[in-house]
Amino acid sequence: MDTAASPTFRPATPEDVPALVALIESAYRGESSRAGWTTEADILEGQRTDPEDVLTVITKPDSRLVAVESDGELVACCQLEHRGAHAYFGMFAVRPALQGAGLGKVIIAEAERFAGEEWGVAEMHMTVISVREDLIAWYVRRGYVRSGQTTPFPYGNERFGLPTRDDLEFELLTKKLG
Repeated sequence: MDTAASPTFRPATPEDVPALVALIESAYRGESSRAGWTTEADILEGQRTDPEDVLTVITKPDSRLVAVESDGELVACCQLEHRGAHAYFGMFAVRPALQGAGLGKVIIAEAERFAGEEWGVAEMHMTVISVREDLIAWYVRRGYVRSGQTTPFPYGNERFGLPTRDDLEFELLTKKLG
């Protein structure tokens, strides 16, 4: 089955939290993440998220965590948060073995469609660690623009991981919708 051609999207529920945490961790941290191209294992160790953070995204007003399934199996997820005139896109994870096959393009397009049609927002925003040049280039190919606006990485807060370098910061990327 071509996963990129036939995913299903649904709001995540509290029952999904353990599977979502495992998916997100596998896509970003540790050896399992090296099977895909979105790994942060070379710049961050430790956790990417935890059950409390995932549950907060699921239950927070104006927020939704989208579970993406193929044949009833969780293969990806993303966070959407309605923030007035724009939506925030985050917590994006695709199972490492499925990365590079087009599933991410389908997911981000659906997230943009939902945010524009359901919330009526004009822009999508996201933040990406600025040293992640390959990932930023992928978003630029999807129409996102580097704003040049940065925010400091929360050094010392293990909830965001344990940095292996001292030059990390988040850069805001934006895209006009519609």
